[in-house]
Amino acid sequence: MPAVPTMEMEDPKDPGITDTEILFGQSAALMGSNQALGQGVQVGIEAAFKEANDAGGVYGRQLKLTTEDDRYEPDAAFANTLEFVEGDNPVFALIGAVGTPTSRAALPVAAGADKPVPFVGALTGAQLLRESDLTNVLNYRASYHDETEEMVRHLVDANVTKVAVLYQNDSYGIDGLMGVRNALAEHDMEPVASWYYRRNTSAVQSAAFRIAEAEPEAVIIIGTSAPAAQIIKKLRMKLDPDPVFLAASFVGSNALATALGNEAPGVYVTQVVPLPSDESVAKYRAALMAYNSTEEPGFISLEGYLAGRLAIARLQSCGAEPTRECFLNVQSATTTIGIDGRQLTFGPGDNQGSDEVFLTVIVADGEYDQVNAITR
Repeated sequence: MPAVPTMEMEDPKDPGITDTEILFGQSAALMGSNQALGQGVQVGIEAAFKEANDAGGVYGRQLKLTTEDDRYEPDAAFANTLEFVEGDNPVFALIGAVGTPTSRAALPVAAGADKPVPFVGALTGAQLLRESDLTNVLNYRASYHDETEEMVRHLVDANVTKVAVLYQNDSYGIDGLMGVRNALAEHDMEPVASWYYRRNTSAVQSAAFRIAEAEPEAVIIIGTSAPAAQIIKKLRMKLDPDPVFLAASFVGSNALATALGNEAPGVYVTQVVPLPSDESVAKYRAALMAYNSTEEPGFISLEGYLAGRLAIARLQSCGAEPTRECFLNVQSATTTIGIDGRQLTFGPGDNQGSDEVFLTVIVADGEYDQVNAITR
């Protein structure tokens, strides 16, 4: 008798989930001039996942992170994401993407899957991830427009009227530049100069020349640590008195302080997480120590840790059989998620959990202090 054909039973679980683990994918810069950003986010997520796994996982399942290097280049981010979503070992969710141009390349792959893939905790404040129809995106952090609004508010309070902008010549830099322009317009102001540099370079000579010509009282930097440090050093040689320097959080605070060395004190950076030494994030420091005792606490790994905690909180809310649909169900009604006393609020058309922005300044030895005002 011929064999009776059998029908393969379809696994009811979403991709990336087995009986024993839940798989997350991360595409980030692990090499190159911006590797500190990707490595920092990776460390923070791994610390959060280890903390949960050591406590038994999420309903018995262990959390696993797979990270691929994209060198902060969109083409590589697209390829990595395609493999995460459509490859032989697909992930349940994407987490901790680093950068605006890379997220811009990856997002359509995640959103276009048969079951939209959660895109969680990206290290970017770009508006393109905050569109009201992006129901597969969960942002932990405040936006670049939130940051630039806070920068301009502090500058106006300090009676600064001449503001210049250095920005990266891609979707990240342009988003930040528009945030500055919008914030200044609220005070009937506009930049006295704005100039750019190319991504993954430190070629700021032309920008320094054009910005110095305008003799600004303050320079807002929408960039990464190496070019930010270069523009600060060059403008301090060209301008007297020194302008106020303010950088957006994506600059990589620890890397910026290191790159500036003795010239670091007095430079301001807006942050979207508290000081890593703050008592409110003691669990983060303990988790980081448990993951790797040689890792120094920092703003970037803290943001990665909180993104990991956000993912864990969503999984826990879905019970023993989580699905992508349940994981992403935070916009149908106002949803509040508590993480160690911090309240993240999502709702209809709102995929950004936190609006917090902190003003910090570099002090002696490259450390950061939180401050309430800019001192000229």
